[in-house]
Amino acid sequence: MSLQQGLDTLLVVAVVAAVAPLVSGLTPWVRLPQVVVLIVGGVLVGPQLLGWAEPASIELLSNLGLGFLFLLAGYELELHLFRERPGQLAFVGWATTVAVAILVTGLLEAVGFVRDFVPIALGLTTTALGTLLPILRDAGVLTGRLAPYILSAGAVGEFLPVLGIAILLSAHGRLLGLLSLAAVGVAAVVLTVAPKLFRAERLRRVFWEGEHATSQTTLRCTVLLLLILLVIASDFGLDVVLGAFLAGVVLRRWAPGNVQLLENKLDALGYGFFIPIFFVSSGMTLDLDSIIEAPTRLVVFFLLLLAVRGMPALVVYRGELDVTQRVQMTLLTATALPLLVALSQIGLSTQTMLPENAAALVGAGVLSVMVFPGVALALNRRAAVSEPDQSVSHIP
Repeated sequence: MSLQQGLDTLLVVAVVAAVAPLVSGLTPWVRLPQVVVLIVGGVLVGPQLLGWAEPASIELLSNLGLGFLFLLAGYELELHLFRERPGQLAFVGWATTVAVAILVTGLLEAVGFVRDFVPIALGLTTTALGTLLPILRDAGVLTGRLAPYILSAGAVGEFLPVLGIAILLSAHGRLLGLLSLAAVGVAAVVLTVAPKLFRAERLRRVFWEGEHATSQTTLRCTVLLLLILLVIASDFGLDVVLGAFLAGVVLRRWAPGNVQLLENKLDALGYGFFIPIFFVSSGMTLDLDSIIEAPTRLVVFFLLLLAVRGMPALVVYRGELDVTQRVQMTLLTATALPLLVALSQIGLSTQTMLPENAAALVGAGVLSVMVFPGVALALNRRAAVSEPDQSVSHIP
């Protein structure tokens, strides 16, 4: 790809990214999540419709956007939640989903609908926490009662399927995949512990002074950390998602200086530039022709995401959340996209997935992002309106 083509595509993507918040905010009937606008914008400007942009020319930037998406998802993760009730229920919900996914995918394979048992079954267990974070943050959901439950369920539904991909779909076989996974985990632990071994006051002062200067010390080290784990994961034949997620988990315990300030900078760099490129590129690479030729498959996978990944929440959280919140959990946990893209790419490269299934699975993920969070947030607003105002005392 030529430099000029890459610049032209990047310009078109930048236009879509800049227009997305305006379209989202000015929608007359319902407030569309920006992620939805970015994906739809990518479909419009991509090679299958207007042809204004070529996704291959910005593939590296798109992968970095995916990396930042999972970096921030890992950064948001509070590990103590897994020792508490929300984390315990998240594991129960995911285990239930796995059992149902195995049963459903086995039936689909038996009737000849799929021939790619492992990637399809894994795909039905995923939750797009990284995709949901900007939507939930903009809506203020991350500070409410639902926050610890959706963060725990999202982290489990994002991280454990990645481990499944690393072990079951490794390019080097399952044993080497397991060893590679252990090696990346050791690298993450080393990167977590190493900075704590250096307690020199002068070094700490350099970090602190550089954090507010043109050197931007902590931000540069953060990007370095992300790239190190991305490269390690890639070199070991693992999905880059794993390296990015671990980088976020490591960063929260490693970052020197003002953690809140660093988080603001990461938000600006990730959500301001790299992450929109990933979503627009995802829209551009959507195989519309395969979906149009076999629309039933998209509908089937879309409904299976809701039934297999989402529905267990209605039972698992019965003693913790009210009916409206459990429906919201059902919709939010059933939202999936980035890992479905990765699974489809792996399935196609190993020829274990039918092209029409790969396109339908990604299309179902895109549709889930477009539909489920919007309905969940609408329920949230409705519940907020219906609750009585507790701030006003009623005097008889």
